[in-house]
Amino acid sequence: MTRTAEHARRGEWFSPDGRRILAARLLRTFGFGYLAVVLAAYLAALGKSPIEVGAVLTTTIAGTATATVLSSLWADRLGRRRTLVALSVLMTAGGLIFAAGDALWLLLLGAFTGAMSVSGSDIGPANTIDQAILPQTTTDARRTRLFSYYTMAGNLAAAVGALFAGTVAFFARLGLDGADAYRPLFVVYALIGVGNALLLGRLTAAVEVPAADAEEPARPPGFLGVHRSRSIVVRLSLLYGLDSFAGGFTVQSLVAYWFTLRWHLSPEALGALFFADGLLSGASLLVAGRLAERFGLLRTMVFTQLPSNLLLILLPLAPSTGLAMAVFLARSSISQMDIPTRQSYNMAIVEPDERTATAGITNVARTAAGAAAPLLSGYAYSIAALGAPFFFAGALKVVYNVLIYRAFRHIHPPEERLRREAGDAG
Repeated sequence: MTRTAEHARRGEWFSPDGRRILAARLLRTFGFGYLAVVLAAYLAALGKSPIEVGAVLTTTIAGTATATVLSSLWADRLGRRRTLVALSVLMTAGGLIFAAGDALWLLLLGAFTGAMSVSGSDIGPANTIDQAILPQTTTDARRTRLFSYYTMAGNLAAAVGALFAGTVAFFARLGLDGADAYRPLFVVYALIGVGNALLLGRLTAAVEVPAADAEEPARPPGFLGVHRSRSIVVRLSLLYGLDSFAGGFTVQSLVAYWFTLRWHLSPEALGALFFADGLLSGASLLVAGRLAERFGLLRTMVFTQLPSNLLLILLPLAPSTGLAMAVFLARSSISQMDIPTRQSYNMAIVEPDERTATAGITNVARTAAGAAAPLLSGYAYSIAALGAPFFFAGALKVVYNVLIYRAFRHIHPPEERLRREAGDAG
């Protein structure tokens, strides 16, 4: 009896390893949530120039991308548990470097190696390995629901983390001045790394790459860890790159900036708006799993995104502040539903030993493709073309939806194939 079957027999729809992954995700994204808010302000309080602040943030992104590539290539060989523990140790080291260091070269080192996030999102190497592990902690029928919980946990933890950034004022009232008021948050980040290492160190051998069937022919070596599914991964990466490039025009910081320029919202109002955004998007992820079980992963991905993209195009056309906020929150209630379904679909249609590489390649493609779009949005804002980024992003995302549905509508995950075969037999 497999571990998954054993847990199902005991009434557990996902294994203790899955629960440890979810707990580590909560801790990690809580830290990412407040670091994304305070990191630039902390660097400025240290006396760093805007160019130096930009250099540290860019180095953080470069370090995340590098670690994701290396994890994709080596995690399955070195061991997924061992790699996740090592990444947790790097979190601790990065937090301590930022808490104690003032020199630019030391901050750049901590940024590159500290497994941090400047966006509040968890799209780094740990997320890549988690995606490969989660399908092995549950059944095919419950895989998408587990990815929904995984994504929801991250969204809600990041939202709470963003609120935790306000403790800077508390430390200032205790007598810590300037940059010193920020330092305790980096100590907390280091402790999060310790907690993650302890949690993930308890993962079992069941999280590692499944052993190949002795009766199967030897697998070809493949490219970057992908062999039989190379064509699928290339097409997914190109399409996800298009989607991420479109999304880069309307990342959270730029949408907040748009609300400031167009409707003059205060920081307090923006904080409340984006906290509500996090709650709505988190709640919608529970619905995503149910919809996918009924209509299929690809259809759920595409047909929840089409109305979301229409609302994105309509947002800059709203004639009042209240209506603009209502349109934004309406979009929040469906805009994230493609994330768990996309991750579940990716892991379902490739071979088990290709999952880490697939998650890494598609994550890097998304990160790289979305990097240039914010610069173009900034230019549009500078010439008062405030609606252009929303129109362009929405239109490109519709194109992506159409292309991915046409390319993959005949490729079904195992549980959907079984349902189709059962229906045909019936």
